[in-house]
Amino acid sequence: MAEFVTGDAVVLDVSAATFPARMAAQLLDMLIQILIFIIMLIVINAAGVTLNLDASIAIFVAALVLIVVGYPTIFETLSRGKTVGKLAMGLRVVADDGGPVRFRQALIRALAGLFEIWTIVLAPVALITSLASAKGKRLGDMFAGTYVIYERVPRRRNLAPEFAAVPPPLTGWAAQLELSGLPDQDAEAAGSYLRRFYDLQPAARDALGMQLAATVAARVSPPPPPGTPPAAYLAAVLAVRRERERARLATRNPAFPQPGPAPAVGDPRSGGPAAARADPEPGRARPEHAPPA
Repeated sequence: MAEFVTGDAVVLDVSAATFPARMAAQLLDMLIQILIFIIMLIVINAAGVTLNLDASIAIFVAALVLIVVGYPTIFETLSRGKTVGKLAMGLRVVADDGGPVRFRQALIRALAGLFEIWTIVLAPVALITSLASAKGKRLGDMFAGTYVIYERVPRRRNLAPEFAAVPPPLTGWAAQLELSGLPDQDAEAAGSYLRRFYDLQPAARDALGMQLAATVAARVSPPPPPGTPPAAYLAAVLAVRRERERARLATRNPAFPQPGPAPAVGDPRSGGPAAARADPEPGRARPEHAPPA
């Protein structure tokens, strides 16, 4: 889910667009391309130019390729990942690292689309790869190193302060974390759990927390110190992951704000209390510092 898009179109915490949304955007773009092609043929015919069969076929093919390839390439390059269809559906093409799509990437996507979208033979292949890919990538995205994300999404609830940073007892352990094996979907599930922590019934909250912590621990090393509560463990993992992702994006894009080390709870930068607080009362009550539902 997209948290924000910077002025350089660098996207953090994004979610890939679903297949129906991408298909709707593609159909709208195809309709516009067909209309442009028809208008070009009408203009050529109205000009009264007399051409032989070979010249007519050459002009027909050239115009078709120019529209099919040029339309998405120009729009996605100038608008940083949007065509008319994507703009209407609230979508954007981004690079795999979250940065803005470049001319070379837009051109590769368009050239691949000439075959996988506009031909009957390869269209099923594009459909299968798009449905099978975790990020909904078609062949053009795989070749170009891009994928399509939702740009317009409802703003989600912020993490409570005690879940937005590394708890002090875990600071030393968190510095040694190896997170390369943690999938995006597991991190997203952990973040969603922490945002709904005070809305869940205690029994369901504890069971879900243990399940998510076990799933994350299977992909992250080293294991947490004995006795670490699941919520504190998940908060530490996500805090470190956010800071490392920001550091990676800052390295690729010097204009991006330089990150510091992941602040621990109680650090003035975290805005949180001196230590992670447990739920004070059973049930659905939340502490005063918890964000509104």
